[in-house]
Amino acid sequence: MNTIPYNFLLTKMFKNLKKPLSIGLLFFVSTILEIYWAVGEFSGRMSSGNPDASFFDDAYLISLFTTIFLTIVFLFLSLIKNKYLKITIQFMFLISVWFFWNYTVFVDRESSWSTYTFNEELLYTLSTSILPVLVLSIPTLFGLNHILKSHEPK
Repeated sequence: MNTIPYNFLLTKMFKNLKKPLSIGLLFFVSTILEIYWAVGEFSGRMSSGNPDASFFDDAYLISLFTTIFLTIVFLFLSLIKNKYLKITIQFMFLISVWFFWNYTVFVDRESSWSTYTFNEELLYTLSTSILPVLVLSIPTLFGLNHILKSHEPK
C-alpha cells in the first residue's frame, strides 16, 4: 500500500496557504494602522451602536472583516494580466474600503451623537482619511504585489 508521508502533506498545505496568509497579515496590520491613524481620535468616545464596545474591539473586527474580504477579492484580481489596470483597481478598491470604514467609525462614534449632515460627514471623513489612506495604501499595494509576484509559478 502506497501512502503519502505526513510531512509531505503538511509541507504542501503550508505552501498553498502561504500566499493567502501573507496577504491577510498584510491587510490586517495595515488596516489596523490606518484606522488608528485616521479616526483614532474617536477612541475615547462611546459607540452609538454598542456602548460596551471599545475602539480596539471595533478596529479589530473591522480589520478582521477587511482582511478576509480583501484577501479573497485581491486573489481574484491577481488574475488580471494588465499590470497597470490591476494596480489601479487594487488602489481604488483599497482606498474605497478604508474610506468606508473610516466613515462608519466617524458616524458611530461622533456624528450619531451630534447634528452632522451627510455632506459634512463625508467631508470630515475625507479630510481625516486622505493622508493616512494615501500613505498606507502605497506600501500596502507594493507589499501585496511583491507577495503575489514571489508566489507565482516559475
